[in-house]
Order: sequence, then structure tokens, then C-alpha cells
Amino acid sequence: MSKMFTRFVQPGRLSLITYGPCAGKMCTIVDIVDQKHVVVDGPEAVTGVRRHMMPIKRLSLTDFRIKARRGIREKTLKKELEKGEVMKKWSESSWAKKLAAKEARASMTDFERFKLMVAKKKRATQVKKSLKKK
Repeated sequence: MSKMFTRFVQPGRLSLITYGPCAGKMCTIVDIVDQKHVVVDGPEAVTGVRRHMMPIKRLSLTDFRIKARRGIREKTLKKELEKGEVMKKWSESSWAKKLAAKEARASMTDFERFKLMVAKKKRATQVKKSLKKK
């Protein structure tokens, strides 16, 4: 039997917004409205997401969670995030690193892409050389 599902929709769950004007930003679930909607909050000072209602479909739940009651205030939420170092843990996760790398590649200029191509070619020739010696 496989491992049980652990990422539940619950207050205090850190989530990634996948669609809409805040896409790509992190938020924390603050309250559950109904089966398909939740209230999320950044807080705005930390992640740039204001408190608003959002469909669960537009969220990707993460493994990170803070201890929070339903309807937690923004000030308390900010304190809990800092206390648990949740944002630091998120930025160290492989998921966050992949997103950062994807964003870096997308923001590259034409010349930076050219330099990357040249570096990859150089590395490939070095690898071929070292394999040929053996």
C-alpha cells in the first residue's frame, strides 16, 4: 500500500499560486470558505499577496505548514512564518530551486543565452575528451 496523502487543505498550509495575477507567489491558507474556495494571505509584506478568496484549483499545496487557527490575523501570521522559518525552508526546497532556475532562464537576454550555449559546448567537448582518454 502506498503512503497516505499528507497535503491537506487546512489553515496554515503554505501554497503556491498557479494561476491569476499572483501566479508564482507563495501564500498561506487562512480560512476555508467551502469545498472549492479558501481565503489566502501572503502576508503582503512577505510575499506580496493580499488577503483574498481563491479557488483551490489555482493553488498547489506544499509540505510546509504553520500552526494557525482559522482566520488568523496578518500580524500573527507574519510572526508565525518568521518563528517557524517557513519561507527559508521553502526557498531551500528543490521545488523552489526549480522555479527560481526556470525564472532565471526565462529572464535571460539573447547574449546570455548565447554565452550559455558556448559554455555548454565547451563542457561537452571536455567530457568527450576525458571519456576518450579512458
